[in-house]
Amino acid sequence: MTSTRDTLDPTGTAAALALGDDALVLSHRLGEWAGHAPVLEEEVALANIALDLLGQARVLLSMAGDEDELAYLREERSFRNLQLVEQPNGDFAHTIARQLYFSTYQQLLYGQLAAGDSAFAPLAAKAVKEVAYHEDHAVQWTLRLSDGTDESHARMQRAVDALWRYTGEMFRPVPGLDVNWETVESSWKASVTDVLRRATLTVPDGPQTGAWRAGAGRQGLHTEPFGRMLAEMQHLHRSHPGASW
Repeated sequence: MTSTRDTLDPTGTAAALALGDDALVLSHRLGEWAGHAPVLEEEVALANIALDLLGQARVLLSMAGDEDELAYLREERSFRNLQLVEQPNGDFAHTIARQLYFSTYQQLLYGQLAAGDSAFAPLAAKAVKEVAYHEDHAVQWTLRLSDGTDESHARMQRAVDALWRYTGEMFRPVPGLDVNWETVESSWKASVTDVLRRATLTVPDGPQTGAWRAGAGRQGLHTEPFGRMLAEMQHLHRSHPGASW
């Protein structure tokens, strides 16, 4: 039987790697909340989102090569994830803002892929249902934190502002994906703007600012925190090469 990996051309393989790295890295970041979430219910919720993303990552990385080798044996410059997903958790508001930005993007991206007939369609059709929950979770917490105390509102605004500069990278076309990127960008802006306004938060400046287009994670250029995260994620595998359980 011909595998999906065998049917992908080089651009398709690169696209699978980019999307797989997004899911893998954010899954690890969310997993860092284990034992540290503000309430038990939220610990379970974040863990479930992390597991959904890890499942997506396994399928996508398997389309590009050996999933374990790609996750644990590549160097930093070989990863193609968005800089947004590698940003540290920060406080809870920071995590929620990152999740709002990314899950809204992922919902739109997978929605288009699911409607197509590419090798990514089966994964996208399943993942888009998971991501709908991820997005709703982020929206509800954005509203909840913004409508809480003055402190929680201020922290949510700081998080929204701090991460905005990384969002422009999401809309740069990824070769190998049959997606209308202009539609993704315009729909994302409309959706996120609506949520922030409902939350009485100030929407950061738009695409006319140079900061909007910051980020080169797709080219293998990452921010300083990513190297530390990667060392932690790969430590066990590299310490015991070839081990099995």
